[in-house]
Amino acid sequence: MGDMMSTGVTGLLAFQTALDTISNNISNVNTPGYSEETANLVTNPATPTANGWIGQGVTASTVTRSYSDFLDAQTRTATSSYNQYNTTAGLADNINNMFDDPSTGLSATLQSFGQSIQAMANAPGQESTRQAVSIMAAQNNGSGQAPNALLDQRNQLIDQLSQHISVTTVQQSDGSLSVFIGSGQSLVTGGQASTLSATPDQFGSGQMDISVTTPTSTTDITSQLSGGSLGGLLQFRNTMLIPGQNALGQAAVTLTSLVNTQNAAGLDENGNVGGALLAVGGPQVLTSKDNAGTADVTATVSDLGGLTTSNYDLEYDGTNWNMTDTVTGQSTPLTASTAGGVTTLTGAGLTLTVTGAAQAGDQFLVEPTGNAVAGMSLLTTDPSKIAAAGPLVAAATSSNTGSASIASATVPDMTAWTRGNYTLSFTDPTDYTVTDASGNTVATGTYTAGTPISFNGINVSLNGTPAAGDSFTVDDNAGGTGDNSNALQMAAILNSKVLNGGADSLTDAVNSYVGSVGLLTSQAQNGATAQQSVMTTAQTAQQSVSGVNLDQEAANLLQFQQAYQAAAQVIAASQTLFQSLITAINTTA
Repeated sequence: MGDMMSTGVTGLLAFQTALDTISNNISNVNTPGYSEETANLVTNPATPTANGWIGQGVTASTVTRSYSDFLDAQTRTATSSYNQYNTTAGLADNINNMFDDPSTGLSATLQSFGQSIQAMANAPGQESTRQAVSIMAAQNNGSGQAPNALLDQRNQLIDQLSQHISVTTVQQSDGSLSVFIGSGQSLVTGGQASTLSATPDQFGSGQMDISVTTPTSTTDITSQLSGGSLGGLLQFRNTMLIPGQNALGQAAVTLTSLVNTQNAAGLDENGNVGGALLAVGGPQVLTSKDNAGTADVTATVSDLGGLTTSNYDLEYDGTNWNMTDTVTGQSTPLTASTAGGVTTLTGAGLTLTVTGAAQAGDQFLVEPTGNAVAGMSLLTTDPSKIAAAGPLVAAATSSNTGSASIASATVPDMTAWTRGNYTLSFTDPTDYTVTDASGNTVATGTYTAGTPISFNGINVSLNGTPAAGDSFTVDDNAGGTGDNSNALQMAAILNSKVLNGGADSLTDAVNSYVGSVGLLTSQAQNGATAQQSVMTTAQTAQQSVSGVNLDQEAANLLQFQQAYQAAAQVIAASQTLFQSLITAINTTA
């Protein structure tokens, strides 16, 4: 009877453990990161008797988690990838709207500028370390039972981390989990956790880098990170934010140069040579805090056609200077010359001037246009300073008998122009004389068809053939307030082929960049949509293994409830039999 009772008790205890486990599963059905648990029942060792081996009941050996390392890793990878694309897509949409908005975008703004000029022309903490040590202690306490709740909490924290950055893990024999981020940088190893932090970059540019700090060192790992919202932010910064800022800067530098140059080619409302209307921030060269030398580098824009939307790393190797694109790593050709202890470097539309002594390994960050918009301003708000009029008024004398007419009269360099009224006279079809308003001769020469006649900073081109006695007036347009010839030239500057080696206009460059922003935005949005589907599939697969199924738990609850009741009946039966035996013995005695 004793064996029967003890066997029934083992059933009660085992089934109680199973019921407790099922109850815990049901209670945690909505708990994030919880893994379904199962009470594993095993038969107790049988006892040999003369009649054979007699079973000794059942025991709950362990309570295990329903968990798959593969599915968990797959889910984290998908989650990290989705968050990277989703973060990039959200930020990219803002940039796309800024550039492509039909009312306020860059293309619309430039178009509005052109229209306004045309209109004027028309009308003149370390908690993770302590948690890991708890897990290791529980894992190695000799009971053989894993600390399921702590393991779930640990996985939940790693899952949360994967939303921000790509994560991989390696299970160690002592129960700890080594955690690696990005392309393999150690974040947690055993009981030692490193600290991830944002730190200013070495150039003090205002950009933040990501560093990992161990008890012995701090290492910049920005270029090695990917995945998650942090990877998305870095991707957005490198592929859209900085290039977008630089594209605006390139547009600002180009527009400022073209407007100021063209305004200086005409006369304002007061008859004065036009001055600069706009100012713009110049190129920046930032020095690395790690430099050992005393070199200082400054930069100026020397060639609009070579100006790009990139930033550059400038480094001295002890003999030569090398410049590479900060994003692509592509080398940029430099032309170098040294005189009087000053080195001049030319490349990427810039002239770089190096003074002082550089040491091998010294680095500089060159930002050709990043500061342009911040430094952009109007130099005057007086509309009379806009040089709408051309500098000259040229015409043929009405008594001319030849077929010649004025094709153009221009001032290529306003600083070389001697202002005044002039008469161009032909003594015969090939010989000419230029006199000023006082009748003084200022130039003579032989005319060759197709070749401009030049004098006092003025170039005059003719169509047709002059005759002896023909003359032309070339006068200063100081009083020409109704003239719009220079305003028409200014309105056309947006289509001047001055960028990318003379292949593109400012309008071309802006439209091209707006198109590339739209493409990058679309790619990010499509990637986010695709990765969301992948993530959902991975999460569904993970939950099919680890998630709590209430229908299944209800069935298990009924099964073990009945088993528990049956075990109780075994104990009750053994009690009845034992009592009957005692009664029979007492009666016999």
